Amino acid sequence: MSQRALRARPCRREAAPAALSRRLRVRGAGGAMSRLGSVQRKVPCLFVTQVTEEPSAKRERQPFKVLATETINRKALDADIYNAIPTEKVDGTCCYVTTYKGQPYLWARLDRKPNKLSEKRFKRFLYSMEDSKEFIWNIEEDFRPVPECWIPAKEIRQSSGNPLPDENGHIPGWVPVEKNSKQYCWHSSVVNYEAEIALILKCHADDPGLLEICSVPLSDLLEQTLELIGTNINANPYGLGSKKHPVHLLVPHGAFEIKNPPMLKHSDISSWFESCREGKIEGIVWHCNDGHLIKLHRHHLGMCWPIPETFLNSQPVIIAVNGTKYVCDFEPKCLFNHFSKLNGQRFSRLKDIKLDV
Repeated sequence: MSQRALRARPCRREAAPAALSRRLRVRGAGGAMSRLGSVQRKVPCLFVTQVTEEPSAKRERQPFKVLATETINRKALDADIYNAIPTEKVDGTCCYVTTYKGQPYLWARLDRKPNKLSEKRFKRFLYSMEDSKEFIWNIEEDFRPVPECWIPAKEIRQSSGNPLPDENGHIPGWVPVEKNSKQYCWHSSVVNYEAEIALILKCHADDPGLLEICSVPLSDLLEQTLELIGTNINANPYGLGSKKHPVHLLVPHGAFEIKNPPMLKHSDISSWFESCREGKIEGIVWHCNDGHLIKLHRHHLGMCWPIPETFLNSQPVIIAVNGTKYVCDFEPKCLFNHFSKLNGQRFSRLKDIKLDV
């Protein structure tokens, strides 16, 4: 029976999980598609964090807040954070593209979590104040079952072939998104496996101030992680679509580089979030030269999210989805068909796109 002793710090102390990613460049039919990091583990915070005994503004029923101190995390310094590329942290749900059934497939994030009994035991351990204590996981018995097609995230630790839980007691992983999936219907709305394409939101190649919604071959996205955003994801912080005509899009991680980032100081970043138009975002993810990712969320600074107006939804956007390029027939109500009808049109703001007009 497989067991593993993990030393974890109580949650009243700093907790900064490790992260690892890769710099990749993929060349597809439409030319090269560049991307930065791939999110396959929890990403550590830029600053050392501390826990305060007050209700979280980020998670319901969480009786504490995780706030940033003014000390930069050693992991950020070791990754050469001062020479990293700052990008917008987009508020959605994480996805992954890899091969399934012999073709590129979109996969949804599904963490394997402890069963109720093990979770209670682990939480008691986290809230204890004994630094020297070790927590023992029984990998075979302590965790809830997952579908047979589930795969663990690439960068998590393993022991004797078994994936190990992270500092939060979860085993990050993925499940393939099948066509017409009810559980992952919003995921499946942004891919077409017959045409082998995905709906992507990115910066326009020739105009850095313009966004572009386009169809991209799934093969161009292999081994990349992306964020699914839209009407029915995380309470729709970007105001996309409507209940009658929902809009969902995939955003490659690292897609939106921050042009005028703040200095890496607590006060400077706070001021930037508050007063700069480019700072109206959920957070920052730094892509380091060694492949590591470092993040900072508004909540780490005690700031609110979502906010009424965001930088992303206020930018102009052009539609570049030409349905006539594909031999398959798109279903009348699918997003590809809707956006194909809008091909070539430009909108002054991303949130102005309404499919029912």
